Amino acid sequence: MLKATLRSFLAHKGRLALSALAVVLSVAFVSGSLIFSDTVTRTFDRLFASTAADVTVGPKQDLRSPVPGGGVQTVPADLAGRVAKVPGVASAHADVSVQNITVIDSRNRSVGPTTGAPTIATSWYLTDRSPVELTSGHAPRGAGEALLDADTADKKHVRIGDTLTVQAQPGTFRVRVVGIATFRTTNPGAALVFLDQATAGKQLLGSADKATAISVEAAPGVTDPVLKGRVAAAIGGGYDLKTAAEQAKSAAANLGGFLDVIKYVMLGFAGIAVLVGIFLIVNTFSMLIAQRTRELGLLRALGADRRQVRRSVLLEALLLGVVGSTLGLAAGIGMAYGLIRLMSLFGMNLKATEMVIGWGTPVAAYVVGVGVTFVAAYLPARRAATVSPMAALSDAEIAGIDKPLTGRAVAGAVMGVAGAAALAGCVAATKAAPAAALLGLGVVLTLIAMVIAGPLLVRPVIRVLGGAFPTLFGSVGRMSQRNALRNPRRTGATAAALMVGLALVGGMSVASASMSASFDRQIDRTLGADFIVQSTNFTPFSDDVRRTVLRTEGVGLVVPQRITPLAVRMPDGRRVQTAASAYGPGLDDVVHLTYARGGTGAALADGRLAMDAGFAKDHGARVGTVLPVEFPGGREARITVGALTNLDSPEGFGTQGGIFLGLKTVDRYVPGAQDSVLFVNAAPGTDAAGLRSSLESALTPYPQLQVRDQADYKKLVHDQISVLLYLVYALLGLAIAIAVLGVVNTLALSVVERTREIGLLRAIGLSRRQLRRMIRLESVVIAVFGAVLGLALGLVWGVCGQQVLALRGLKELQVPWGTIVAVVIGSAVVGVVAALLPALRASRMNVLAAIAHE
Repeated sequence: MLKATLRSFLAHKGRLALSALAVVLSVAFVSGSLIFSDTVTRTFDRLFASTAADVTVGPKQDLRSPVPGGGVQTVPADLAGRVAKVPGVASAHADVSVQNITVIDSRNRSVGPTTGAPTIATSWYLTDRSPVELTSGHAPRGAGEALLDADTADKKHVRIGDTLTVQAQPGTFRVRVVGIATFRTTNPGAALVFLDQATAGKQLLGSADKATAISVEAAPGVTDPVLKGRVAAAIGGGYDLKTAAEQAKSAAANLGGFLDVIKYVMLGFAGIAVLVGIFLIVNTFSMLIAQRTRELGLLRALGADRRQVRRSVLLEALLLGVVGSTLGLAAGIGMAYGLIRLMSLFGMNLKATEMVIGWGTPVAAYVVGVGVTFVAAYLPARRAATVSPMAALSDAEIAGIDKPLTGRAVAGAVMGVAGAAALAGCVAATKAAPAAALLGLGVVLTLIAMVIAGPLLVRPVIRVLGGAFPTLFGSVGRMSQRNALRNPRRTGATAAALMVGLALVGGMSVASASMSASFDRQIDRTLGADFIVQSTNFTPFSDDVRRTVLRTEGVGLVVPQRITPLAVRMPDGRRVQTAASAYGPGLDDVVHLTYARGGTGAALADGRLAMDAGFAKDHGARVGTVLPVEFPGGREARITVGALTNLDSPEGFGTQGGIFLGLKTVDRYVPGAQDSVLFVNAAPGTDAAGLRSSLESALTPYPQLQVRDQADYKKLVHDQISVLLYLVYALLGLAIAIAVLGVVNTLALSVVERTREIGLLRAIGLSRRQLRRMIRLESVVIAVFGAVLGLALGLVWGVCGQQVLALRGLKELQVPWGTIVAVVIGSAVVGVVAALLPALRASRMNVLAAIAHE
């Protein structure tokens, strides 16, 4: 049996090739994502471990802002002198490092990265642990001098002697590049500007007496934990102390979010490849077993029992999985290499020679590849074991052409009812969390129900979809329709691969279109400003910008918005950490808010705040409630609720609780906070178009800023939503690619299966052209059938998903009918493309050899 299995596998290797490709794709994405993330993690672990001081003393980090703008937290620079006197300290040095800056060259172009990586200005202090070394020029020796990292200098064409403008929180200043520093370790993609210690404190923090951290080196024989304990005892509380290991772990955790995004995106692609590939493999093995009915019958007649036949088929699947996993692992290594090279284009210079292939990667690759093929081939293998020895004497198939679908009907109905109940519960839910859980359950159950019951829908749906074929294409059209109806199980399984991808894109298209429409409605309803001034990467900017805008001719009102992290202790005992907005006077003229209690004056008054009425009700707060509030830097205050709003705004458009307060309150507790947005209204009689031109001209020295009107702001929101949609389309593309392989495989095996039938048709006068058309039409109707099922399912998911979004404030439902129609047309094109090779092969058959085929 082993020898017969190996020979059978080699004999059918061509027919198994497309199934192996599905395994290769899924394994490649899994192994590639693991190799890439492991490589980046190992590289940065080494970077952080080699550059971190033995002990770092920093400001207390009670709050971590989800958005920039909370100001730079500092420690006294003279703290380094106190720390240096602690027993076991070899040296202590005050460091200055900030990211709330913009650096501009002499051509008024930003020197910072365009990839989202930060621009960092820091004090120059060279040690053995420094990530850079001075490779040309000299170190900065006073005000007006700076170093620039070599990678940024090369990309932005900056040379020694060039002048740079640095826009920092205390103000704008100019420096001359006097040297270039080159990374000795991996460049994380940031742009680095180095100043001398005194200049860095004064120009970046507003005082030479401030620092952002104290770096401490241990004396020989003193361990980091021991030194940390001694320093903590000497300086008291109010500071955040970390050993080198803790600092490296914290930095790696901050990087982990970025890596997780890449990893989960790639694993998403792997999941789609696995899911769609299962349908392809099931169909392939089912058809191969159907075609080998006589062969399996002979094996049974010669003495093979059912267990041996089943094992034989499963062994073929395992061989397919091993081959596909091996090729997929190799492809994954290539994919990881490509990602590493791609990261270098974004400024993260990873070394491909240091690629990490941990033991878990090949294990995961073979578990996925072999597991997928084994699971997919199990049912066909069980079916093969039922072949009777008498089948060797007949041409009977076991593919289930005439078998009743009663079992599928019952199972599909049960799963469908359960899924529909979950989706109905989602629509009826009043809380977002249970609604989302019911939506997920409903999606899974309805998808399974559709896969199970798909063959039951083949005959009624394809009769409608192909109803015009006999009229348009005559007997060829009638035969193509009947071929698709001949085996509902096969047609349903082939279409299911396409259905999965299109259900996903249908649901996400409805969700994204509804999100865009909801944000448009919210912007139209709340935004009253003529223009919004904001940085391209949403970072805060200095007060110089506000002063420049106020001096611009035609400007009537300017309302700044600042964003700061804070934590509020609610009356129900819950500590809510969120980001709050602070506004200046004139808010009602630029933002239209509705209040349940109180008004804007009470909301922005000193020592007052406003919050969403629903949020307040959930946590037992009302107007007049005094709430303990924590601000960055350990500052605490008791703030009174002055107003309650009916924001009705989408979460993400606003923040949790919709908390906002006045600038005067924030300036007291968050000194150094910067503006994030300026709302600008034109003065009476000023033309809006003319004012926009004046604002853009006045803000020329600030290339990181943009002037937007309502239409621009809507486009910005749409573009952000489109990123998610593009990812979905990429997933769809992969699903369609594998689904096309499935259609090609099904048609190719179908052509082999119907060789004698094709020969007889050719013998009685069917031309090659008519034969190709018949197979193309069969492919088109199967593809459109999958598209119709997928889009119908996706639309239901999308509508239910919108109900979940409605509980988050996104209340507009919009169905992108243009996208739906385009997908249906595209599925027909997919059907035509998938049929090209099988149709060509069928048309080239020798008529007599085909008739004699067994």
